[in-house]
Amino acid sequence: MSGSPSEDEGGRPTGGAEGRSVAATGPRTWLTRGVLGIGLASFLSDLGHEVPTALLPSFLVGTLGAPAAALGLVEGAADALAGAAKLAGGALADDPSRRRATAVGSYATTAVLSGLIGAAGAPWQVGVLRGGAWAARGLRTPARNALLAEAATPGAYGRAYGFERAMDNLGAIAGPLLGVALVAALGVRGAILASAVPGLLAAAAVFDAVRHIRARGDAPRRPARQVRPRVRAVLRGSLGRTMVAIAAFEVGNVAATLLILRATEVLAPGRGPRGAAALSLVLYTAYNLAATLASVPAGRLADRRGPRLAFALGVWLFLLAYLAFAAAGDGLVLAAAFVLAGVGIGCVETAEHAAVARLAPPPLQGSAFGVLGAAQSLGNLVASGVTGLLWTAVAPGAAFLWPAAWMAASLSLLALGARRTERS
Repeated sequence: MSGSPSEDEGGRPTGGAEGRSVAATGPRTWLTRGVLGIGLASFLSDLGHEVPTALLPSFLVGTLGAPAAALGLVEGAADALAGAAKLAGGALADDPSRRRATAVGSYATTAVLSGLIGAAGAPWQVGVLRGGAWAARGLRTPARNALLAEAATPGAYGRAYGFERAMDNLGAIAGPLLGVALVAALGVRGAILASAVPGLLAAAAVFDAVRHIRARGDAPRRPARQVRPRVRAVLRGSLGRTMVAIAAFEVGNVAATLLILRATEVLAPGRGPRGAAALSLVLYTAYNLAATLASVPAGRLADRRGPRLAFALGVWLFLLAYLAFAAAGDGLVLAAAFVLAGVGIGCVETAEHAAVARLAPPPLQGSAFGVLGAAQSLGNLVASGVTGLLWTAVAPGAAFLWPAAWMAASLSLLALGARRTERS
């Protein structure tokens, strides 16, 4: 994931006038209108869809009277659809004109379908709307990431993706707070319906970013090609070796809800169920805040020293965090674990996107981001599922040794891939 001054990580030359221009202007001009618009869209979109996400348990179980198992079924199906859609969206995003239409349309679709959950009268309607919204959300992800690669200069990929990740995490912090305010003013149904507004504003922000990227004229039009994900091409060479290390990390990247559950169980004996739940949510907020604050510095590190270093740093922090969760005995250890994991995810997600943007040739960027998104979704499903089973069958502390082992495996694969790249 690292490069030299004369050659980028995909083997493309960056010297001469063009290379000097990127190096000279990158620090001052990396926050282009396109980068800013896509980052704003991520903030507004998260701000919107976090409201129905936070209210879904009470709405589905409390308002509609569905059993608790229905919530797991709805969320599991939605996550599976999002993962499959990311792979399909990668194929669409390989073509510049399709990626623009896919990004704008999918942001708008996610907003409308998520908001319409507030009008649902039966659990199955919630399932259909949530699944459709999450499929659209998965479809847009490779298109958004490929557009961001167009909007940023290669020397500023790390900062551009770090900014987008920071804005996304900031939306995750502000979204539940907006939900509380909307529920107080409009009730649960009204709050979910109103959540479509920031989502539609996100679509408008992407549309403005697309107009700016087109105006630059630095992405030549190519004829439309057959829509199919080119997975084999993505999994070759240095990009393929990087994807293997990323996949190993994702198989150990458990859902944040398991971190919250661990904190709740550890804190309950001394603080009671209600106090433990409240403090756990504070720790989760600290996790999101740490991720927000770490993303842009991680991007700066990726630009200066290469995405490999930023990725390795994030994986090391996760390894330490999971060991802390395994041994957690008091609030201070838990607080350290949440902050380590938050900084870790800020580093890793930024580095993953910057590495793919650097290593994938432009005609393959959409498919590469689609494979990355699918690996993230499938890996997270395996990580959370296996950790949950070990939690029940063995012990909560022992369960976190599983993701910790995958962090070590990811670091080993990263080092092995670096050596093979140097030899070739």
